[in-house]
Amino acid sequence: SAESVTCHRDRMEVEFSGELGNYSWHVCVMDVSGEEMVSCNYTVDYERLLLSVLFVNCTSLEHDQHLLRLRLVANDTMGEEKNVTYSTHCNTVHADEIITPFFAGVTNCTKDFMAVRSPALQVPATPMVWTLSIDDGTRIHQMSLGQAMQQGYNFLDDGRNLILQVAFTATGVVSYKHNDKALYTAALKLTYGPPERRLTVESRMLCAPGPAICNATHMTVAIPAFPGTLMTVGVENKTIPMDQLQENGIALDTKRGVKLHISRGVLKSRLRGESCSGLQSYTSSLKLSFHFHGETVAMVMHPECPCDQHAPIAAVCTQDGYMDFEILADSTIPPLDLDALRLRDPACRPAFRSSLNDRVWFHVPLNGCGTRYWFDGEKIVYENEVRALWTDFPLHRISRDSELRLTVLCSFSNGDASLSIRVDNLPPLASSMNQGPLSLVLLSYPEGSYRHPYREDQYPIVRYLRQPIFLEVQVLNRNDPNLHLVLDDCWATASQDPSSLPQWNIVVDGCEYKLDSYRTVFHPVGHGVSYANYRQRLEVKTFAFVSGDKALPGLVYFHCSVLICDRFQPDSPLCMTRCPRPSRSKRESGVPGVNSAVASLWGPVLLVPERWSATQGSTPLSKEVWAGITLTAAGILSLVATMLLFLALLKCLKRRASMVNLVC
Repeated sequence: SAESVTCHRDRMEVEFSGELGNYSWHVCVMDVSGEEMVSCNYTVDYERLLLSVLFVNCTSLEHDQHLLRLRLVANDTMGEEKNVTYSTHCNTVHADEIITPFFAGVTNCTKDFMAVRSPALQVPATPMVWTLSIDDGTRIHQMSLGQAMQQGYNFLDDGRNLILQVAFTATGVVSYKHNDKALYTAALKLTYGPPERRLTVESRMLCAPGPAICNATHMTVAIPAFPGTLMTVGVENKTIPMDQLQENGIALDTKRGVKLHISRGVLKSRLRGESCSGLQSYTSSLKLSFHFHGETVAMVMHPECPCDQHAPIAAVCTQDGYMDFEILADSTIPPLDLDALRLRDPACRPAFRSSLNDRVWFHVPLNGCGTRYWFDGEKIVYENEVRALWTDFPLHRISRDSELRLTVLCSFSNGDASLSIRVDNLPPLASSMNQGPLSLVLLSYPEGSYRHPYREDQYPIVRYLRQPIFLEVQVLNRNDPNLHLVLDDCWATASQDPSSLPQWNIVVDGCEYKLDSYRTVFHPVGHGVSYANYRQRLEVKTFAFVSGDKALPGLVYFHCSVLICDRFQPDSPLCMTRCPRPSRSKRESGVPGVNSAVASLWGPVLLVPERWSATQGSTPLSKEVWAGITLTAAGILSLVATMLLFLALLKCLKRRASMVNLVC
């Protein structure tokens, strides 16, 4: 049978089924009596399976139709011959006929098909008398409704309207493609009835099924280049003039096709289904009108961001009354503890958490969760706060997690929505300095090679949470190879006083502190260092003191108590360091006579906000920090004379394996 029939002004083309290519075949044109019409002028393209026939001398005119009768003779591989006779037709169009077509409405563009709705015509009781014509620009495909439904067309009746659905692969559909983007068009004409009461529905359909591309701030709708010009844009039933797209949150790019970059603030949002976690940005209606082939053609799209839980979602104020934003664990250094995040109303929690536990999404109602609002002229501003602060932690704890305080502002003006984020940094921290004796010193190094320690004028040392601090304890002015330095305890305080509270242990009885999840690392001194027996090296991760009432200043002071022991005659069990210790520590067992020396770092470690990391080395410290350094330097100079006298006294001491009682 014929696959399709194309009608032209003076002829018709019949395309046979592809199955005919498996046979040897020929075709002839018959008259009404079944005889071959020898005067008929026709051509056969056996490769394309196409028959081209003139109306004159080849068809009979019956009921205003050019009726063509064919006999097809096919032989299979077994030599069996098959004869098939059938007829097809093309409608005639008289010059005196006046046809007033109805034009279908806007194309509804979905990801699977495009559809038009005609309010003018009802689906007839005998739909097979309808004829569908599709013009693909090179020829006209004409078929009955039955044939059309077999070639990608579907006809629906909703009780009042005729709905025509067209698959993107349907016969006669023209496509324009670039990379993975496509635009489909179809010029349709649906006719019914005799000439004197013929009804016609025409439609030029247009559809770009997408999908949309989304990033942190925008949704991009891309349409490949085609011979059409964008005339108007409408979002959610609001038509936006072309010269006002930018101020309405839409950027237009027409360099290659059409690209619309739509701000997420213009979009709506919804919670995604079980198949994909997170929030989804979308618009229920995006109407684009084009000037195409001399007429205005419009399509309505329904773009949505793909279901990708790893796609970043920027803070968005939605038209349906929510603030949508995400918090990334790696937005600070070190990563945030996402469990510590709180809104102003702590009962409100994130809407979703990623499967990798690297981000959370907030879906905050404008009328709940502690959201506040005020009026700013003609604008109404909504505000909330998400935070992770040390003041929320239990009392007398340390933390190696970053702090975060995020203020979310959402403003509405003249029906438009915008959202901004403000990060409130903690106030600048003052610097401080602590002096130490020359005979026993605690030093800090910028790197694990322990080559050049920080000088006194370089304190306070700037560090970020969990960044390593390399410490070294040295005994000065000693050269007895039989003596060696043994670490007793090391700890940190929030003030210069080694005995002040709160405190956090770093080394206990010469061993790492078991209750710290980030254990202290001991580094060997090596044989290339002079008097290695008078040095001990360790590494600790930067932390901050926290309190339930308030956030303590970001200055951390380090102290170590040490023993000087005789290798051959140790006079204390603590001189024999074994980790972990098999028995109770000296603090628990009450070992008498232990009078260890204490050394403090020359200055504190200054904890700075994470955002300083981008400008480290180029941004000077605050005035308060430099003031502290200056005062400390003056104090050190005033102690030089005292230190020199103290050195002279040390030279007079006898070398013995006893405890040295020196306090910083």
